[in-house]
Amino acid sequence: MQNRSNLKGRTWKRVLLTLSVILMLAALAAGAAYIPSLLPSDETGPNLTYTITRGDLLVTITEQGTLESSNNTEIKCKVRGYSTVTYVVAAGTVVEPGDELVRLDTKVIEEQHSLTKTNVFIASATLAGTEANLAKAEITIEAYKEAGFDSQLQLLDKDLKAKERNLRTAQLMLERSESLFRQGYITELEVDGSAFTVTQAELELKVKETEIKVLNDFTKAMRLATMEGNVTASKSKLAADQAGLDMEKKRRDRAKEELEACVIIAEKGGLVIYPSAAAWKKTPDITEGATVRKDQVLLLMPDLTKMQVKVGIHESIIDRIHPGLKAIVTLPDRTLEAEVSTVASVTRPAGWWTGNVVKYDTIINIPTDVGLKPGMSAEVEVIMAEHKDVLTIPVAAIVETEQGDFCWIKTSEGTERRLLQLGDSNDVFIVVEAGLKEGAEVILNPAAFIEEAETDALTTLEETMPVESVQDNGSNSSVQSEE
Repeated sequence: MQNRSNLKGRTWKRVLLTLSVILMLAALAAGAAYIPSLLPSDETGPNLTYTITRGDLLVTITEQGTLESSNNTEIKCKVRGYSTVTYVVAAGTVVEPGDELVRLDTKVIEEQHSLTKTNVFIASATLAGTEANLAKAEITIEAYKEAGFDSQLQLLDKDLKAKERNLRTAQLMLERSESLFRQGYITELEVDGSAFTVTQAELELKVKETEIKVLNDFTKAMRLATMEGNVTASKSKLAADQAGLDMEKKRRDRAKEELEACVIIAEKGGLVIYPSAAAWKKTPDITEGATVRKDQVLLLMPDLTKMQVKVGIHESIIDRIHPGLKAIVTLPDRTLEAEVSTVASVTRPAGWWTGNVVKYDTIINIPTDVGLKPGMSAEVEVIMAEHKDVLTIPVAAIVETEQGDFCWIKTSEGTERRLLQLGDSNDVFIVVEAGLKEGAEVILNPAAFIEEAETDALTTLEETMPVESVQDNGSNSSVQSEE
């Protein structure tokens, strides 16, 4: 006997299917009341039965998808920033090497390329000027060491010797004046004038000696330090100008490459397709007039020898899907045997465009075949289980209750309710593990003909109804049917 928790665990799918069968048979019964010829007399009422037999049961899940290649050569945008597409080859075109695939607007890049070429010329001129200044600074040092300092020193030495001669002359004149003064020929004032001349000559000599000392000890070192500083500064500016020129050349070369990249040429032959647009978009991302960014995939060239189908498997059964399962792929013109390759461990994002249904991407590998093209619609039937030689019962013959799953069989004494132990199932049949034997005749849609089955079905339906929101006296409240 199954408890209430097992009853709640039953999926809505079986409940909805049962209701559909009830409505369908009710409609047939009503129609038969007015048009008796629609149904044979022996198939009305409880005579709608199914004989339990042994056989094979295939449990599958069917999803829709499109054919795609697992190995695509991506054609990407190599232009920085954003660009406008002015031409793109039509999807599905078979191209040859050298054919034009995409053309981007070049106005902005052409201006950038022209500007970078001008900047290279300016940087080259600046570098040449800095090189000339460095050479001049280095020559100045050598010229000062070899000629400038010596010339200045020689000039000072010459002046020094002149001052020494002037001093000796003044001293002789002083001696002569003193001798004449003692002899009484000149006055003392004239002697003082000669002495002043000597003093002046001595001062001038001392000044010249100081100039020579300053030149040797200080001026030479200061001039050399200044000139060597100019050389160092010129070398630093030379390095900066060289780096600036290299940077401008790189910008020029990059602008040239991007200008050339505005026209994308096929490097190999093959089929060209557009990348799949997002599910919520109505148009592809790559069209004339569209804006594209760097590294965006513009086109794909698929490898037609490696094809696959990507489908979404609902979260309720994803645990039963694993790599290696067999699958039947139905294309518009053929049917192929395939197998599950990979199952995503993380669900794809759900949104309004998916009806907020949570699904996991599952890849089905397609064997190599002639004429396969990306974008072909494909119906994928994944075989989750295959049961051999088992008893099966139609889903329409079962009523789920809180006491368990029941069916009604037809006997010579009337109808009899049977408790069932059920196993795996598909949309039509369920494996019977216990409760029935081969040859038993079960009544289809018992809730439509048997009062006991109808009561059980309605009770179960009430217990499995979801919580409904009702409004009472202007406020919202939640009411749930009793379990």
